[in-house]
Amino acid sequence: MARRQGRKLKRTTKETERVVLVGVRAGRSHDVWSLKDSLVELGELAKSAGANVQGSMFQRIAKPTQIYLGTGKLQQLKDRLSRGDIDTVICDDELTPTQQRNLEQELGENIKVIDRTALILDVFSQRARSREGRLQVDLAQHQYLLPRLQGQWTHLERQSGGIGTRGPGETQIETDRRLIRNRIQKTKKELESVRRHRSHYRSRRQNQDIPVIGLVGYTNAGKSTLLNALTKTETLIENRLFSTLDPLTRRLRFVSGREALLTDTVGFIQKLPTLLVAAFRATLEEIQDSTMILQVVDISHPNAPEQTEIVDSLLHTLGLDGKPKIMVFNKVDRVSKFQVESNAATNLLHIGDQVFTSALSGVGLQRLLSIVDNNLGNITPN
Repeated sequence: MARRQGRKLKRTTKETERVVLVGVRAGRSHDVWSLKDSLVELGELAKSAGANVQGSMFQRIAKPTQIYLGTGKLQQLKDRLSRGDIDTVICDDELTPTQQRNLEQELGENIKVIDRTALILDVFSQRARSREGRLQVDLAQHQYLLPRLQGQWTHLERQSGGIGTRGPGETQIETDRRLIRNRIQKTKKELESVRRHRSHYRSRRQNQDIPVIGLVGYTNAGKSTLLNALTKTETLIENRLFSTLDPLTRRLRFVSGREALLTDTVGFIQKLPTLLVAAFRATLEEIQDSTMILQVVDISHPNAPEQTEIVDSLLHTLGLDGKPKIMVFNKVDRVSKFQVESNAATNLLHIGDQVFTSALSGVGLQRLLSIVDNNLGNITPN
């Protein structure tokens, strides 16, 4: 099947979406990540969503613009799109509704424009399997869409009002807003029911005096692999961002005879949309009620220090600074001993227990279990 685009035919069969990545750093930015590294991660996100990344471009500007890009870089992007081999432009920041609308108008109706937040929401929507996960993503998507509805009706604006156009357009927008607000309220109520159920389950678990260990870390740090290795179970493992979203809890038994519950939660990422943090509140409460935290770091990743700083910042935001924590530097099988020592000593130094592991090969796992067991024995029950 194909549709007419000017004098050419553009295929509309389900082919891999071809995208170009665009990043901007405005003013004197103090972002943890470099712009180039951020675009590399954006590319991984796009691939995780099923896109074919055709290239990227970035710009440093004095201050943000209403079109996201400056004039020169915008023209460069238009020239790149003129080849006709790009379907979508993905921006490395969350665009304001005005920025997105203006950029779409500049690039033309045949080019789709999405931002980092929309991309992450899309990845999450593909990965969510449980009812709770789907509700959380659904809530975040509708909250994201609500302020952007105006852009869905630009075809009426281009008619410059007039009899029979302006009124119905406004009416349709308000109708859509009302429907979305109703959907948001309904989803929030369903999630609140899930939260109460989780709270009841946690209270019953606490009455049984079983300690809970929360696995946290940057996405794709190897948390699921570590969960499998420590509990001798099998869960989904894929080498891609956000391969699993739904929290998973397994029983962990120590040589001492002590037992604990090990919970794997959603991975963190830089510029994690606040909508998702809010929507996943019930899931993140699993970490808040944990007895101890294992913070997993992919020590082989070139941005391991930056990833660790992002996770630390999010843990601070969630009020988890005071939790007993063990740093687990994972994937040591991928790096040399010198790289391990260099990373840990200069960039990833944390006060407290540190364990170097390979969840894949088993290196360091017995030492990790021993340290966790000893630490649990020293924690006074609530």
